Amino acid sequence: MTSEKKMMIAGKLYSSNDAELVKMRQNSKQRVYTYNQTLPQENTKRTQLLKEMIDCPSEDAYIEIPTRMDYGENIHLGKNFYANYDSIFLDIAPISIGDNVLFGPRVGLYTAGHPLAASVRNEYLEYGHPIKIGNNVWLGGGVTICPGVTIGDNTVIGAGAVVTKDIPANVLAAGVPAHPIRKITATDEKYWQAEKANYLKTRDN
Repeated sequence: MTSEKKMMIAGKLYSSNDAELVKMRQNSKQRVYTYNQTLPQENTKRTQLLKEMIDCPSEDAYIEIPTRMDYGENIHLGKNFYANYDSIFLDIAPISIGDNVLFGPRVGLYTAGHPLAASVRNEYLEYGHPIKIGNNVWLGGGVTICPGVTIGDNTVIGAGAVVTKDIPANVLAAGVPAHPIRKITATDEKYWQAEKANYLKTRDN
């Protein structure tokens, strides 16, 4: 017989009341609680706790407290990840995030879904669809990513956006629901490189 956990990861209907899953969520809540209770100066302790909570081979993720996670083990992070305050990871299905990704405060990634039919929903049956975020992505404050969404490399999502569909690479997107506003081009690169040069000049004087 297929386990409820396997059906959950596969995006099938599963029972959230399954004993194995209830225990896993409880263990995750305990780890997240401990993480969120660390003192501001306890960076080493948070780094060690995070290694036990999520999958991040580079071991350099930085997640501000407080944060929330359902399972933790379904969160897969690339190098140099940063999440500001109040991040939420509903990792019923896998959440895969590339390198050099920034989250503003109160960003939520929600892989979880519930049946539209109340008769089924009321039996604690639910499902999840994976979220994938590419490299060099910045999600502004209060962005919500819905189940099944993929965001391409180098894309910026404006604050408060609700992303219900895939967003391509190299665009600025915003809105409810989120949609591409314009491409991020060589002109943007030129402008920000000039701003960087001015910064370095000012700093060195």
